[in-house]
Amino acid sequence: MTVSPQASPSAPAVGEQHLSADLAMDAVTLRVGDLELMSSYYENALALTPIEERARANGEVHRVLGRGDVPFFRLVATPGLPGVDPRQAGLFHTAILLEDQSALAGTVLRAAQDPRSRFVGTGDHLVSEAFYFTDPEGNGIELYRDRPRDQWQWTNGQVAMDSLFIDPEKYLAEHLTDEVSAEPGTRPGVVGHVHLQVGDVDAARRFYIDTLGFETTVGTHPGALFAAAGGYHHHVAMNTWNSRGAGPRAAALGLADVAITLSDREDLDALTARLTRAGLPFADSGRSVRVEDPWGTPVTLSLPGTDTEELLAR
Repeated sequence: MTVSPQASPSAPAVGEQHLSADLAMDAVTLRVGDLELMSSYYENALALTPIEERARANGEVHRVLGRGDVPFFRLVATPGLPGVDPRQAGLFHTAILLEDQSALAGTVLRAAQDPRSRFVGTGDHLVSEAFYFTDPEGNGIELYRDRPRDQWQWTNGQVAMDSLFIDPEKYLAEHLTDEVSAEPGTRPGVVGHVHLQVGDVDAARRFYIDTLGFETTVGTHPGALFAAAGGYHHHVAMNTWNSRGAGPRAAALGLADVAITLSDREDLDALTARLTRAGLPFADSGRSVRVEDPWGTPVTLSLPGTDTEELLAR
């Protein structure tokens, strides 16, 4: 089974102002202080495996981890930087989408059993079921599975979402199987969405929706904004719950890049036109565009077919 956040039948029309429905999130890049600690954590807690790594001339080591040949994270060893500051703009969590309830339960059990994990909570979001953890350096992680799309409820272009409690012990008892418990890493997954901390929701809306081309899917939640392409519940979210008023990010551990795969050249060209009209500087390699959000978080939008070599070369 392929895990992919597909477009909803009720997806709004895509035009030159919007990203296409075939968008997909890609590997999240994290700057880490202790590469071996963080790599072993993600290998053990999330059942990921190292795919490839590269040493840079400046001494940085970049290591890509994922399941099978699908990258989830690129860890960049940058010891000496200040630690993650939960009050600043940056990463709220990286959300890993699993294919079904048993795959989710198996990965949740692995994460909970790792003593380096900090369990944060659960959430029945109506469109999905989620469990939250924090890694050893303070980066948030969401593990989730989507409910079938015909169970999502849309009103005036916005999807109904909530945060109801899920009893983790009951969930594992109902959905964990011996097969998945023993080998959760054999079940596929992808980065389903990325949730960011920002200093101001209106500024986030102008960048991620008005300029990048996402569409609002939940715009009424206090201090937060959820957005997607093609009618998914959200590919990106931005909140000010811990970071209201935060300014541009200083160099620190944590989020270093949000990566997105676009559908085709037409989508990439429309994006560069929007960035140009907005007067935002960006770097265009021919296959990808890199731009910074108002808080200095890089966002890389690429054509399909980006391989691990290209990821490591960024």
